[in-house]
Amino acid sequence: MEYNFREIEKKWQKRWVENKTYQVTEDETKQKYYVLNMFPYPSGAGLHVGHPLGYIASDIYARYKRLQGFNVLNPMGYDAYGLPAEQYAIQTGQHPAITTVNNINRYREQLDKIGFSFDWNREIRTCDPEYYHWTQWAFQKMFNSYYCNDEKQARPIEELTEAFAKYGNEGLNAACSEELRFTADEWNAMSEKEQQEVLMNYRIAYLGETMVNWCPQLGTVLANDEVVDGVSERGGFPVVQKKMRQWCLRVSAYAQRLLDGLDTIDWTESLKETQKNWIGRSEGAEIQFKVKDSDLEFTIFTTRADTMFGVTFMVLAPESELVAQVTTPEQKDDVDAYLERTKKRTERERISDRSVTGVFSGSYAVNPFTGEAVPIWISDYVLAGYGTGAIMAVPAHDSRDYAFAKHFGLPIVPLVEGCDVSEESFDAKEGIVCNSPIINEELRMKNEESGCDVEANGNSSLNLNGLTIKEAIATTKKYVKEHNLGRVKVNFRLRDAIFSRQRYWGEPFPVYYKNGMPYMIDENCLPLELPEVAKFLPTETGEPPLGHATKWAWDTANKCVVDNNKIDNITVFPLELNTMPGFAGSSAYYLRYMDPRNHTALVDKKVDEYWRNVDLYVGGTEHATGHLIYSRFWNKFLYDLGISAVEEPFQKLVNQGMIQGRSNFVYRIKDTNTFVSLNLKDQYDTTPLHVDVNIVSNDVLDTEAFKAWRPEYETAEFILEDGKYICGWAVEKMSKSMFNVVNPDMIVEKYGADTLRMYEMFLGPVEQSKPWDTNGIDGVHRFIKKFWSLFYDRNDNYLVTDEPANKEELKSLHKLIKKVTGDIEQFSYNTSISAFMICVNELFAMKCSKKEILNRLTVTLAPFAPHVCEELWETLGNTGSVCDAQWPAYNEEYLVENTVNYTISFNGKARFNMEFPADAASDTIQETVLSDERSIKWIDGKNIVKVIVVPKKIVNIVIK
Repeated sequence: MEYNFREIEKKWQKRWVENKTYQVTEDETKQKYYVLNMFPYPSGAGLHVGHPLGYIASDIYARYKRLQGFNVLNPMGYDAYGLPAEQYAIQTGQHPAITTVNNINRYREQLDKIGFSFDWNREIRTCDPEYYHWTQWAFQKMFNSYYCNDEKQARPIEELTEAFAKYGNEGLNAACSEELRFTADEWNAMSEKEQQEVLMNYRIAYLGETMVNWCPQLGTVLANDEVVDGVSERGGFPVVQKKMRQWCLRVSAYAQRLLDGLDTIDWTESLKETQKNWIGRSEGAEIQFKVKDSDLEFTIFTTRADTMFGVTFMVLAPESELVAQVTTPEQKDDVDAYLERTKKRTERERISDRSVTGVFSGSYAVNPFTGEAVPIWISDYVLAGYGTGAIMAVPAHDSRDYAFAKHFGLPIVPLVEGCDVSEESFDAKEGIVCNSPIINEELRMKNEESGCDVEANGNSSLNLNGLTIKEAIATTKKYVKEHNLGRVKVNFRLRDAIFSRQRYWGEPFPVYYKNGMPYMIDENCLPLELPEVAKFLPTETGEPPLGHATKWAWDTANKCVVDNNKIDNITVFPLELNTMPGFAGSSAYYLRYMDPRNHTALVDKKVDEYWRNVDLYVGGTEHATGHLIYSRFWNKFLYDLGISAVEEPFQKLVNQGMIQGRSNFVYRIKDTNTFVSLNLKDQYDTTPLHVDVNIVSNDVLDTEAFKAWRPEYETAEFILEDGKYICGWAVEKMSKSMFNVVNPDMIVEKYGADTLRMYEMFLGPVEQSKPWDTNGIDGVHRFIKKFWSLFYDRNDNYLVTDEPANKEELKSLHKLIKKVTGDIEQFSYNTSISAFMICVNELFAMKCSKKEILNRLTVTLAPFAPHVCEELWETLGNTGSVCDAQWPAYNEEYLVENTVNYTISFNGKARFNMEFPADAASDTIQETVLSDERSIKWIDGKNIVKVIVVPKKIVNIVIK
């Protein structure tokens, strides 16, 4: 019987659906294993061959764990909200929901063809109200919670209102936006609105003034990774920095727990390091600086308080509120011009760009340690969201401060003995401190005149000269604390997440506004569904697209959405016009997969206790910061509430590499429509042009298909070599503009899904990026056909026998099982496939078609090529799916080598090989080698100096 992959794959894909092969339920008799892929955004282009890479890798592992007896959860769904569908709606008027459903149907069709073991019964879509009900629910829980630093967990906001009524906020240690101080009497005297404003300072989900990336043309805020070179990634529209009142999530409250949790999970060190850097923990001190000739004060954070004596200027972030306060009239025009320029740069660009820009404010700050006045500058290398948005600049010991000082001609004072700062800063954290000022009466009087407290500023007693840097840091921190110059503090780079988007296609906030303050709609009224709108653009008055909705008001009496004309601000109030960002729906989807049809809870407690967390998470490295930070934060919050059983959501994480495009080129002779083959192009003046890789095979162009490809090539002529047109090639990003997108449907149609699955794994290690090269796919397809030929000959005769396997056949099989078992655990699928090829070649050479061997070989190959293995498993007379077979164990006894092949060398040069029993003694080996006629030939007339026998490897005869 011929290997007819088309019939086989359709048959088994249909059978899997009918038999519900991949549907899974909780089973206390089995150990669970939860495999999860980062779910896709369903784009209009559908899948290309790069998209399934991670899905295939995880599917192999899921099938392997099932064969080992685990109860495997392997779900799939869609991250269905996104800007592309909304932009398409703006351009065409088609509702994003229609576009999204069409795209999902296309994705599903493509995914089904590849034979994944997904439990589609658990499919989720983030745009489904049944799903985003629980996104809204979690948001409400965050709004009604605060983070207690003492308990290190989220607590009900009611605890604060009760405490405030009795004690004010005295002794409160809670995460907050700004430090507040008030008594119980003051709290109780506040109006409802004033109390709500105070509580907003502590809520985990809160409204706050933040700098955002604002894109006027798109009418929305963009995340940093959605902005490239000052324009939006989608559309290329200008983006400016703008302060807006936005919903935020207090992710920063969880910074230390996010850091500590990395020690408990199995992620790569490079990914952990990326997260650690993003969280950015630093220990230091906050120190107060006064503005000269003013009542103004401001706080700076520094990890190097020991460098206070090297401060020669201060720098404010352009967004800092202090900028307007310290800018003198003489400098206002220059400062305003600078601020306008910096609005066009995102924080990410400011961090990565090392160019020096800045402007002098006209004011000076007073160093509290020395009493000296130092100029206050404004520069975009300081960020408002990190620390306090103000820094003390120590150019001798910080590279960016050094570059700034050099550029603007500011003083540089070294503080470490022997350091040379003539060409660059000295950033080392080791050495002996110097240049602490020696206090004298003149300096003391100067300090008193400037308003500095001599005792407080330390000039009478703080001298760091002679201390190591480590000692100086500790001494200065202690001094700052003792003299009330500031406080010792741990700081984090991690910022709170901006949670508002001015878009239509996103989760609506379950929020209405009363007297300008947000209130939550009743929990039992969720989900609050996205309304219909006439336009998907912002309104003419600049409101988000939901401003076009005519029925978007909340009736608190009847607890329902009503027409806007009923708003009376007594019982009917306006609803929030912003929607949630893209990461909202992906922040807890792993929990919903556990219990996707539960109408009363995000996840049933018992179900969550069974599945607990994701054992294997597979996705791209582009999510190393955003999604993985936010989802870990979200899960920790739910853990605090007792909803999630485990604090860390993803125990093991594997980042698949990217499949790059392998582009092809044709070469057009200039000013003609004639195309010359690759190896002849140097004879002509040509222009290289991308050509659709789908009309190229093994770099040979289908010239007729090329002429039919585009109208301008209909009259194309060709200069061939050996009757063929050979294309050039290059490895580039897979994209439509380079015509190098390979549709997996075409591969499946031509070679079959099993070939596609194995070939994608054969290209290289899962974690590495590699180019797609169709030239090698024939070899994998031939392997599957050879595997098939162990069961059927060319005349369709069934070859399988019940004869017992011999020693060599068992050795070949068990060697494979051992290799593949180890490889799958390490995700080294490419070497597994090589091992399959070797084993099948060995069995084919031995003419082995024995059921004892083929049964276990089929099970071992099943995770990689499930369709053909299901067919042959049935052919072998087995009942049920091969998915429910048992993973074969290897037997070391069959792997023991009875003989060893020795390389026989003379003076280190290999001449021939000889077989010896594995337990042969060295003397026997030496005697046998020397008596062999081939050795006699090489020794002929020479003296044997010595014979070296390296056990089980080599015999080297030294002759002279």
